Amino acid sequence: MPKALETVLEIDLKALQHNFEYLKSKLDTNIKFLAVVKAFGYGSDSCEIAKFLEHSGADYFAVAYTNEGVALREAGITKPILVLHPQTVTFKELIAYNLEPGLYNFKILNDFIETTTKVGLQAFPIHIKFNTGLNRLGFSQGDVSLIIEKIHQTSAIYVKSIFSHLAASEDLNEKAFTLNQITSFKEIRSFFKINLGYSPLFHMCNTSGILNYPEAHFDMVRSGIGLYGFGNSEIENQFLKPIGTLKTVISQIHHIEHGESVGYNRAFKSNGAIKTATLPIGHADGIGRHYGNGKGFVTIHGKQAPIIGNVCMDMIMVNITDITCNEGDEVIVFGEHPTAEDVAAKANTISYELITSISQRVKRHFLK
Repeated sequence: MPKALETVLEIDLKALQHNFEYLKSKLDTNIKFLAVVKAFGYGSDSCEIAKFLEHSGADYFAVAYTNEGVALREAGITKPILVLHPQTVTFKELIAYNLEPGLYNFKILNDFIETTTKVGLQAFPIHIKFNTGLNRLGFSQGDVSLIIEKIHQTSAIYVKSIFSHLAASEDLNEKAFTLNQITSFKEIRSFFKINLGYSPLFHMCNTSGILNYPEAHFDMVRSGIGLYGFGNSEIENQFLKPIGTLKTVISQIHHIEHGESVGYNRAFKSNGAIKTATLPIGHADGIGRHYGNGKGFVTIHGKQAPIIGNVCMDMIMVNITDITCNEGDEVIVFGEHPTAEDVAAKANTISYELITSISQRVKRHFLK
């Protein structure tokens, strides 16, 4: 990989291909694969990731909001795109870009039926979400009869899929809870198969569900974090490759004397003579203030350099007293070693938060 000359997020598409193939290897050949590319492709680049995965054989894409789906369409993505959390105000745009809404309560279902009916649409694809225990979004199991009734009353919509979301599929201590979710979804599935009149796709597995609950693969699975290199367990992480490496450089080196302070609010005061490096990356780039004051670290020439003082908007300062380095040298924030999960854990957070926080002002470089 080329040495960094500025702050850059390198995206390794070979690693992405590896993760996609590994997750696909867990599935029967008839099961469809939905790639989740919301949140700017988990902080990488949703359009580039989707283009690559569309070419690699992904069957479906999912985003959180309509504008994310519009960006994919404008980038040339042609595969179906599920919008997981649409709002009524975006329905016309959603329809114009041939995006497919995930409908989760009667208000949003009624509003979408009204919108599609007004513009004279026929059999527009929708997805119905059920809450089986996550208690975030979704119809309840007791709603199934009324949902069927409403669907049969209109020709404007067509149910493309029925889906739910596992709450704790990565935690095998919660296996009984997860199995109960799966049982509930199977009951919902049976009701729709009998009463809908046609068979939509059924799906509920996220990345950890793919790996831990093959009995719940149904017709399609959804993977987000796994594609980007994290399996929610130490065991599975061994088989996945983080696709992103965040790099920066040393802008300036300072020699700090005993009693001197570093950064805003004098949050760090030196107990002795130390050497610090200032790096061109800060909380506006995605390195939150909670990584400051020794909780976070970067890696320089294979050695950890703790962040000292408060994280600034555009800069962080790190302790390099025991590291031989020079201005202009490359710095690794996260990558293969240490991973984003390793770095995030030091600040009591998770890889999801760190990687999705990387600002779009950080240059992306794709390794093809």
